[in-house]
Amino acid sequence: MRGKFRTARAAVVAGIAVPALLLTAAPAGAATAGAPAGAAPAAKPRPPQLPTHIHGGAWPTSHVQGVTVDTERGLVYWSFTQMLVKTDLDGNVIGTVEGLTGHLGDIDLNHRDGRVYGSLEYKAEEAFYIAVFDVDEIDRVGMNAETDGVMTAVHLDEVVEDFTADMNGDGVFDGDTADTPDHRYGCSGIDGVSFGPGFGRRGGPQKLMVAYGVYSHTGRADNDHQVILEYDVRNWRRYERPLSQADPHRSGPKRHGGKYFAYTGNTTYGVQNLQYDPYTRNWIMAVYKGKKEGFPNYSFFTVDGTKKPVRGEIRGQAEPEEGRLLTLRDAGLNDPETGLRGWEFHGNYGFDALGDGRYYVAEGRAVDDGGTRKQEGEVYLYRWTGETPAPFARVDD
Repeated sequence: MRGKFRTARAAVVAGIAVPALLLTAAPAGAATAGAPAGAAPAAKPRPPQLPTHIHGGAWPTSHVQGVTVDTERGLVYWSFTQMLVKTDLDGNVIGTVEGLTGHLGDIDLNHRDGRVYGSLEYKAEEAFYIAVFDVDEIDRVGMNAETDGVMTAVHLDEVVEDFTADMNGDGVFDGDTADTPDHRYGCSGIDGVSFGPGFGRRGGPQKLMVAYGVYSHTGRADNDHQVILEYDVRNWRRYERPLSQADPHRSGPKRHGGKYFAYTGNTTYGVQNLQYDPYTRNWIMAVYKGKKEGFPNYSFFTVDGTKKPVRGEIRGQAEPEEGRLLTLRDAGLNDPETGLRGWEFHGNYGFDALGDGRYYVAEGRAVDDGGTRKQEGEVYLYRWTGETPAPFARVDD
């Protein structure tokens, strides 16, 4: 998981049980767990000082789509949809990985192997990957994703099956369009990714969770869930291959470790940023708002990571179908008509939980650089408040 900060003392914030930050040493005379009575208390680490704002530069790409921060090494990785950018905490550019013709989406740092994983789509080729970046080797601007040995890719068959599903049985796959009954669950590919424990678990192996993109389509009822696939990546090196974009490979696991459904109402392109937050034990889903009448169409959802998935009906399907259902956290805004809970907050351009109740949240915009149109990305530091409608407050200098 992101962040390796020690926490203690249970606190309740806006109905959500969370651990309080250790900002001071234990009181004099207090016994430390595992220490003999009367022993001097162990010093408690303070959260590291972090900048409240980091600028990721402006690049001739599409908008910033994801961000992940290595606080221990003082590094930031930015997805700009056609390139990966590596900076330090002051925003100084260390290197870039370029030449991607697909869509690089949300990214996350795997603390177990020190590499960055991100969603990568090639819809025209009906190919969907997790890109794996050997970020230690990114040391200059202009490195090539195909030829410089810094990126491999693992193909996800399950996503292809749902993306290409012929739901109306006419024998024709209608392609990359929302205006069709095709695409099982409205699957438009993948976007949000995050490492964290299995749903309902506090510890154990960190799993890679991969969230579907979901087309915005107000005329169908089978696209009102966020869909998340679970993978154990500890044996993935046997699948990893360099990616030739002219001839995409199909090397990847034939099975996933779990497929989960969170009922939120239809959104516009599904979970843009997925993030496990060990401070609240929420799985955070930042989305572009949906457009369906009858739903609250929140921009931000939190799945209760303490609740195990339950077997139940996947609502709205043409044929009755059951799956493993996730529970939205019982906090935030409450829509009495649907019973849905959610929040109003951004985060769809990038969101990173640091593990101690602080978060980096990305913003982006188009800028003009001497007549060249570029996309600018930056992050601001926030802290958890649990308040409604937005559960975060920006940290001032």
